[in-house]
Amino acid sequence: MNGRFKDRVAFITGGSRGIGKAIAQQFADEGARVALLDVNEAALSETKKQFQECGYEVYTQVADVTNGEQVEKMMDEVFQTYGSLDILVNNAGVIRDNLLYKMTDEDWQTVMDVHLKGTFIASRAAQKYMIQNQYGRIIMLSSTSALGNRGQANYATAKAGLQGLTKTLAIELGKYGITVNSVAPGFIETDMTKETAKRIGISFDELVAASKSMIPVNRTGKPEDIAHAVTFFADESSSFVNGQVLYVAGGPKN
Repeated sequence: MNGRFKDRVAFITGGSRGIGKAIAQQFADEGARVALLDVNEAALSETKKQFQECGYEVYTQVADVTNGEQVEKMMDEVFQTYGSLDILVNNAGVIRDNLLYKMTDEDWQTVMDVHLKGTFIASRAAQKYMIQNQYGRIIMLSSTSALGNRGQANYATAKAGLQGLTKTLAIELGKYGITVNSVAPGFIETDMTKETAKRIGISFDELVAASKSMIPVNRTGKPEDIAHAVTFFADESSSFVNGQVLYVAGGPKN
């Protein structure tokens, strides 16, 4: 299959549904071989079946992004299978929203582990293959919540931390032909935002309508909107774009 990612290998964490699946679809549509890591076995199996029916090369593995041994084993298998690992998208995420006085230690730690520890583990594992090839693209999924959001002390902190990690890794890895950037989505229609509606006690349609009214382009985002931003950073032609955070939110963000 031809496309701008022909012969590239893209590794996506949390790739079985929502934003991760849309990102994987975009890469596959443009010729990449994709490797998907996720803890959701049923969703991962369904996504693999769908991709194979479309004729895409896809490698899937049920694994926990916070488990270094599992992540490193899967990356090695992907590298041995395809001979390369060119693109890493750190997409895996969870929410445990609550106001500070209701937030438990477990709520805090779970979000930190998946977003920060998981991204650290995956990035550390991937960079050795990228350094070997003197080429790589690492893309983090941050969020507009990094700027602060009521009920998300844990999530906002983790997503802000990813921006700091992005800029640090961009400095460390740039000389090896590896760029590191972040995409920070605003309101995107996913299972995660459906959970938010449930948490605050309104229907998803009501949440979408309320969010839309505050977005300058007068619509909420779709997973495909984020996929397009991710593939921009992953493009070989974007080699001079490094250490940046792109807010994909339908309007200005600080």
